[in-house]
Amino acid sequence: MLQNSTVVNATDYRAAMGQLLVLYTQVDHLIMEICAERIATAPDTAAKLALAKQTGDESRHVSIQNTWMEKFGVDATPLITAEQQAMIRAHFRDLPWLEFLADLYLCVEALGSEAVEKIVPLADPGTRESLRVPLSDELDHVAFGVTRLKQELATLPAQQRRAFVACIPDRIEALTEVFHGFDLGVPTLFTAVGADYRRLCEQLDLRQDELLDELVA
Repeated sequence: MLQNSTVVNATDYRAAMGQLLVLYTQVDHLIMEICAERIATAPDTAAKLALAKQTGDESRHVSIQNTWMEKFGVDATPLITAEQQAMIRAHFRDLPWLEFLADLYLCVEALGSEAVEKIVPLADPGTRESLRVPLSDELDHVAFGVTRLKQELATLPAQQRRAFVACIPDRIEALTEVFHGFDLGVPTLFTAVGADYRRLCEQLDLRQDELLDELVA
């Protein structure tokens, strides 16, 4: 059970869910920009097409979520600052293709969407509906990223392949630390909407293990 045993205060829930929606939307907007920029340097046509599709998907997610936030009465002030956004874009811009796949599709897409998905049962009907299409699309994005990463790893010598996979948890941890350093108060927000944050972290660890197992299968 992800649900916290503490009774959720309606006012606190509304404020916290509003902040989480702002955060989700900002992340989708950043992914849209990151994917759009990467199309030109993607290694082949299949990768370019996948990134182009994802760019369109993320654009649709931002539109859906902006529409819902306006109805929900959310204070849409950005939580991730302009400087932090620039840092994120620069990180992904400078990554080689293999590292780009690992950081974007394992850490941000797979684990990020997993965290959002765990919140959906605790959300109000309007918020659940606003996340339905984005979460469905994220399944396709993660499938592309993991499949493509496996294909790329299969071309490497065995020792190099094992070394890269062994480093992925450190990459995820490093990105997570950067995100925590933004001081967005995410644990407090999740708790305020009724989630057991400790249990959520445990579930994300399990999901990470599943992804790594899939890469070496």
